[in-house]
Amino acid sequence: MAGSQRVYKQKIKATQTLKKVFRAMELIAASRIGKARDAALGQDAYTQALIRAVSAVSAHANLDHPMITGRTDTKRVAVLAVTSDRGMAGAYSATVLRETERLIERLEEEGKEPVLYVSGRRGEGYFRFRGREVVRSWTGGSDSPRPETAREIGDALLEAFLAPADAGGVAELHVVFTRFESMVTQVPQVRRMLPLEIVEGVAPAGAEPLPLYEFEPSADEVLDTLLPMYVRRRIYGELLMAAASELASRQRAMHTATDNAEDLIRDYTRLANTARQADITSEITEIVSGADALSSSR
Repeated sequence: MAGSQRVYKQKIKATQTLKKVFRAMELIAASRIGKARDAALGQDAYTQALIRAVSAVSAHANLDHPMITGRTDTKRVAVLAVTSDRGMAGAYSATVLRETERLIERLEEEGKEPVLYVSGRRGEGYFRFRGREVVRSWTGGSDSPRPETAREIGDALLEAFLAPADAGGVAELHVVFTRFESMVTQVPQVRRMLPLEIVEGVAPAGAEPLPLYEFEPSADEVLDTLLPMYVRRRIYGELLMAAASELASRQRAMHTATDNAEDLIRDYTRLANTARQADITSEITEIVSGADALSSSR
């Protein structure tokens, strides 16, 4: 029984150490979630302004741009999966990877050829372990994305979209990420970023009509400047959304892990006390038995 006490005491000590780690990770995530949430939700105004600008050029210029009309010379489709660099965030990355697999299956059923781009070590490791080719991956800073990283990702995807078909060009660009809605709700989303779907060409009923524009130097040059800005900004916004979702998922997961550790410590403590009581009872029984034996021998 003494051995059982030692085992339970070792388990209690190990669980207490884990509890401290879980609690620390929960506090770190909680301290950063506010800033990440504000960054994710505060970028919408600039993004909407870019959308309106792109829509205005497209609606008034009657352009035949591949980013708007799409491509028909290739069946390759780029898919960007935004995952985390670290674990301890519950099912955050697993949910994104599951949605990515569903998107790939759907695209293949439509006769298209998906090519993978991945942000985050979890996604990179997942696809490489399963033997899926990853064209390019970006790791580091998934919970605090930088504009430089978003620009690098955007430039790589734009280059693939504008490249000739025989040079690996793609006809579409889809992004799978997690949208932050609240501290308890994060929803995986699949968004087709290219070709663009322009829906603001006509003013809604009751609204002021859209103004007429004159473009200088030309609508083509304006659009060529706006579209890369639009793509980079959308990707940056999605990385910010993913970062806020990751931190919220990690905080919730670590809070649950801390509670579970406390439950385990209580269970191990009760079992250790039971073993200790059994040891005491056994020792008393041995003493009494020895005393009876001595009395009998006399």
